[in-house]
Amino acid sequence: MRLPRSSAGWTIAVFGVLALLMGALGLLWPEAQLRMLGFEVSQDRAPGDYTGTFLTASSMASFNMGVYYLLATATEWRAFYRFTVFFRLVTFTVFTIVVLAGVAPGRFFTVALWEGLGAVATAVALRWDARRAVSTPTGAERDGPGAVRGAVPAADADR
Repeated sequence: MRLPRSSAGWTIAVFGVLALLMGALGLLWPEAQLRMLGFEVSQDRAPGDYTGTFLTASSMASFNMGVYYLLATATEWRAFYRFTVFFRLVTFTVFTIVVLAGVAPGRFFTVALWEGLGAVATAVALRWDARRAVSTPTGAERDGPGAVRGAVPAADADR
């Protein structure tokens, strides 16, 4: 797997690795995941309590999402980066409302905060990358009088 080639790519990669790891934790050690999020861990589940099933499904989704984010990073899929900003802000909003409404424990707000800060970090990084690209000399500016012509490796070429 190649390293991210942009600031925005790094924000997506960090989120991807953590989503993958948290998904794996939920699959391998669900009790730790519940405790970390502030939920009560009960040894005896009542009939019809599908906490384990729901946690398995959520953990698998998180694991898969981590893989998708890492794939987007490896291919520098910038449209995906932009797409995540909006939906991570939606996730932040929904998770915050759930905590404020008392449906989820207060510690669950850390998940909302992670989503919100991640969205903002990616948005800022996308803007930073765009400004950097505009200020990078290209074409005639780079190939002015006395410029060396010929094959020159791209700045983001594989190393």
